[in-house]
Amino acid sequence: MKESTKEEIVSWMKSLAFAVIITLVCRQFLFSPITVFGESMSPSFEDHDKVIISKTSKIQRFDVVVFDAPDNEDEHYIKRVIGLPGDSIEMKNDTLYINGKRFKEPYLTENKENNPFHKLTEDFSLQEKTGKAKVPEQMLFVMGDNRLNSKDSRTFGLISYDAVIGEVKFRIYPFEAFGPSS
Repeated sequence: MKESTKEEIVSWMKSLAFAVIITLVCRQFLFSPITVFGESMSPSFEDHDKVIISKTSKIQRFDVVVFDAPDNEDEHYIKRVIGLPGDSIEMKNDTLYINGKRFKEPYLTENKENNPFHKLTEDFSLQEKTGKAKVPEQMLFVMGDNRLNSKDSRTFGLISYDAVIGEVKFRIYPFEAFGPSS
């Protein structure tokens, strides 16, 4: 084998190794692809949608996050952040109140229209669901957009910031819904 051919092979191997290392670092610390399983976020995200999550986002109210399932160590859930540390949460007549202030939830409109009773969420307070008057430090209260079919903080309680894998930023599949998440 010629010396120049060996050098070229070594150069390609170095480039490939560098690309693999960069990819692994990005996936571990910056962003990662995730597949949505289940219908708890429908219609915002459907079963088998593929999304990109950011692992560096500062979590804010109403962000959609992926986190380690608190009730199954081999699963991840995707839900919407409703309550941040210090928040009190109450649902009355299908209207969300956070710290006594009414919040609109436009992401629920389609589900409400498709529900003959037009009511998606039972009345509750954070105190009733978790035994706490306010969301504690380093914890989040999350709910699915498909409120009639979602296992969320109403069922399993608060989740820790440490359980959050990342915030959904971009949908890559299905192609007709390709683009930034809303």
